Amino acid sequence: MTLFNDGADERLAERLRMQASADQHGLGKSVLIRELVEHFREHELIDLGDEGKAYSTRTRCNSVLNKWVLPRWQAYKITEVRAIDVENWLRSLSLARGTKAKIRKTLNLLFNHAIRWEFASRNPISGPVRGSGVRQSAKRQRIPEVLTPEEFRRLEAALRPRERVLICLALSLGLRRGELAALRWRDIDFEQLTLSVERSLVDQVVGRTKTEASQRPLPMDSRIATLLLRWRSLSNYVHAEDYVFATDSNRAGRKRGKQPVWLAKIMQYHIQPTARAVGITKELGWHVLRHSLATSLHRNGEEVKVVQELLRHSSCKITLDIYAQAVSVDKRRAQSKVVAEFIPELSRV
Repeated sequence: MTLFNDGADERLAERLRMQASADQHGLGKSVLIRELVEHFREHELIDLGDEGKAYSTRTRCNSVLNKWVLPRWQAYKITEVRAIDVENWLRSLSLARGTKAKIRKTLNLLFNHAIRWEFASRNPISGPVRGSGVRQSAKRQRIPEVLTPEEFRRLEAALRPRERVLICLALSLGLRRGELAALRWRDIDFEQLTLSVERSLVDQVVGRTKTEASQRPLPMDSRIATLLLRWRSLSNYVHAEDYVFATDSNRAGRKRGKQPVWLAKIMQYHIQPTARAVGITKELGWHVLRHSLATSLHRNGEEVKVVQELLRHSSCKITLDIYAQAVSVDKRRAQSKVVAEFIPELSRV
């Protein structure tokens, strides 16, 4: 008679492994932060497919652990870390609030891992009740740069075809840099005028998007569709599985046409010099275009819900229906107003 099915056997084996680990590094042991970090990396910061953390999240966590957490805390026992000490340490760092918030978030993940594996009974970062843990604001200390419609038109008119299409896409759809680089032609529906964001590129590694909310379909203004079709007529890589912006440099060797362009380099060597040449002195980056879309939507008086969905910000209220979310008339109208403001007439590609 079979008492357990395969799933039950796997769960039992996992519990036994966890118990063995707890016996080795449990509450009675003096577990150091560096030992906890090593265990966290072995079990959390590995590629577990859809069940694990995205590549971008794993990369960020490893960077924070190496640069900030280990140099300061590696010799501490996990029972010695106190919320007020971490909070004072974060205040002493000459970093942006957003960076400090990422450090706090990584520490919180680390201690949650310790509790899950029964290495610790408390998380000093979150605290036992709301407000009792480490307090660290993520609010911006300065307003991010945005381009005015006049500045954008000056820049767009001076760029070469590839860069022109890139910035028009980034501004009209609010795409993050990794999402823009990882676009394939099959993601674009020219009949329905929609674009699906299905993947993201970080350090030239293709993976999942930043959040589940990032994967909802986006409306595409007809002028942007026309611009993309013109670019497709010029591109050497037009099959459904080809990247919309595939690398075409001879230096790429065998990777030519098989990988996306490196957008950080495109910004540094092509877009920023052109911006300076046309008199734009703002510190320009890919996220400036996303901020420009958000600012324009707010300026046009669009509803918060429409703005949130166009920018694909995560929210617990819409978690259950993000995949079924249709492209609404309101979102298409709101986006078209921004496109008309920034790109009233298409320049030749």
